[in-house]
Amino acid sequence: MFLPNSFIDALSDYEAARYVIFGVPFDNTSSYRAGSRWAPDAMRQASANFESYNPVFDIDLVDLPIHDAGNLETSASVDETLRDLYEAAKELLDDGKLPIMLGGEHSLTFATVKACAELAGDDFGVLVLDAHFDLRDGYRGLKNNHACVSRNILSEITKNLVSIGIRSGPEEEWVFARENKLKYYTADDVEAIGIVEVLKEALEWLDCSQLYLSLDMDAIDPAYAPGLGTPEPFGLSARDVRTAVRTLAPFSMAFDIMEIAPEYDSGQTAMLGAKIMREFIASHATAHRND
Repeated sequence: MFLPNSFIDALSDYEAARYVIFGVPFDNTSSYRAGSRWAPDAMRQASANFESYNPVFDIDLVDLPIHDAGNLETSASVDETLRDLYEAAKELLDDGKLPIMLGGEHSLTFATVKACAELAGDDFGVLVLDAHFDLRDGYRGLKNNHACVSRNILSEITKNLVSIGIRSGPEEEWVFARENKLKYYTADDVEAIGIVEVLKEALEWLDCSQLYLSLDMDAIDPAYAPGLGTPEPFGLSARDVRTAVRTLAPFSMAFDIMEIAPEYDSGQTAMLGAKIMREFIASHATAHRND
């Protein structure tokens, strides 16, 4: 069940919409700073700051079929929330929509990836922008903790996953990544190679036309995005993440923006998240004008 709220340029009704935004205000497994439950509405409020016209893509968001479904009604239980989220995402996909999820914590991504993978079949991959590996096999007694999301995707959904922006994790996660030949790029790799080359290599490695794109906002250096659940210095620049989103949006069947904790700054991280979401929609819509 979705509870109503609205993103400023989401003027389409559900039936006519191509892009369906929805929030999931859940942060019950957050391990450092809780508060990402407030992020969906904070991003909606920040969206009022922006002009609807995107000059890079020569496209106006008010002319696009965007609908805001509001916030998913969540449970105190992460397992129950993931179950309900999976059903909601599956319904959106079955209706031919492109889901855009505003988190909430990163554990939620598992449910929407699962729904997308079932629809896409073998032609599917996942690209995660994140400071953390999230490869723990359970954390604080929970298998579905936000620190475990990539491990759960790899174990239960698909091994076709690339992570970009990594710079934090216990030793066992780095060992697991090496031993299992996981494809990842650290933030230092991006600095050395350049985001354009990293994205080219990542897309070649994934070799799919249906992509799930997940942005944990802590991929971005906290100098640009301080309002985070688990901020990690020496991260990606906001421009590098914008380039990644613009580049990957045309291949994406769903997108999420996770782990903003708006109580820990003066609104700039939610504003950046809202702007990145608009860049995703503009890039995808431009690439699919004639679909």
